[in-house]
Amino acid sequence: MAAKKSSGRKSTRRKTSKAAGKSVASAMRRRKAGTLRRGKGGRGGKVKSRKQAVAIGLSEARKKGAKVPARKGKASSSRKSTSSGRKKSSSRSKS
Repeated sequence: MAAKKSSGRKSTRRKTSKAAGKSVASAMRRRKAGTLRRGKGGRGGKVKSRKQAVAIGLSEARKKGAKVPARKGKASSSRKSTSSGRKKSSSRSKS
């Protein structure tokens, strides 16, 4: 029996789609032109850092449904979080 010789490379799949790459490239061009804005609705001011421009491009690609890995800061969606650690009361009564 002859042993099968394997090449040094392991076959891997793309982490992001081509559409996601185009979205990031577009965000980078807009950053350079000075038209890329941060914040909801673009009211937060100009984006100056490359990392933020890439993050905005990936976020836009996610919204369009392109294949993009999950955000690093996000854990699984099964975890519940309460805002500022306070309990929510369902009814407020005054006496």
